[in-house]
Parts: sequence; C-alpha cells; structure tokens
Amino acid sequence: MKTEVMNLAGKLLVAMPAMGDVRFEYSVVYVCAHSDEGTMGLIVNKPNPKLKFKKLLNQLNISFNGSIIDTKVHFGGPVEQIRGFILHSSDYQAGVDTLNVDESFSMTATPDILEDMAKGDGPDISLLALGYSGWASGQVEAELLQNGWLICDATYDLVFNIANSDKWAAALASLGVDPLMLSSQAGRA
Repeated sequence: MKTEVMNLAGKLLVAMPAMGDVRFEYSVVYVCAHSDEGTMGLIVNKPNPKLKFKKLLNQLNISFNGSIIDTKVHFGGPVEQIRGFILHSSDYQAGVDTLNVDESFSMTATPDILEDMAKGDGPDISLLALGYSGWASGQVEAELLQNGWLICDATYDLVFNIANSDKWAAALASLGVDPLMLSSQAGRA
C-alpha cells in the first residue's frame, strides 16, 4: 500500500521552539512550492530593519511615484539572499514568471513586478523577501517528523495583515496551540 504524499504548497510552516537552527527561530514560512524534488518557501515574519522598499528601488535604478507605500523588505531565508521574491495576491500576473501557488497566493521573482509596484500597477497586496528558504527532497518531511515544524493553513490575515512580531503566535493560535505551553524539548510518545 502506497502512502499519500502531503502537499505543503500554500501552507505555513511554523517553527517549533526546539528548531535548533537560529535562522528559523520563531519563523513562519509560506511554502510556495513542494514536490518530490524539494521545498521552497519564504519567511513572512522577519522584516529587514535596515532595508526599505524605496531604498531598494533606488539601488535598482527603478523610478517610483512619491506616494508609493514603503513596503517592508523581509528576510525570506538563507538561500540566494540577494535575490528578491514577491509573495502576492493572485490579481497580479506576469505570465510564466508568476507561480500561482493557489487561488489566493502567487509568487513572482522578476524585476518587472518591482517596476509595476513602483508605478502603482502591482498586486493589491504583497510582501517582498530577499532570499528564500529551501529544502532538498524529503528534508522538510524529516524536519516535520523531528517536531521542527507545525503546519497551518495560510490566510491573508496571517501572511499580510498581522504584525510581523505577532505572526508566530497567531499561526500557533490558528491551530489552537498556546505558545506558552510549547516545550523546547522534542519527544515521542
């Protein structure tokens, strides 16, 4: 009998206290892609306090209108930290350059989306991340079995609206888990 493989695309990975990797402590990761080849996601609750969207646009020589919202730039993960990824609402499409994760969320990683955002023609709602979180085939599943992560549904509220400092606790609360009741020690019954 073959076991069905869980598809994590469109879900949130919520780091457990015993994670053991400081890069992912208290992280909430939106999973953009998950297959037999591996997993790719973006940390959605760790803004980079030193980098602002307007500054990034200036560095890329992209002109913008004066009323542009100063989108926060997030640490998306430890892989390719100089590459930008935009997690956004599905109303914006850049053809083959946009990965439609599900009916609500999409991800685009080309400079065109930054230019469109600078002109006010970008997605209705978005989160900019530098770098991404990546796992080899079977790696994220192994970390799940070792109690490194919990899985919860991704909602617009959790990903885009809740304050970054509150996303981890809010993601746990969506599962009915009180962060104060979590142990930093993993175990099996």
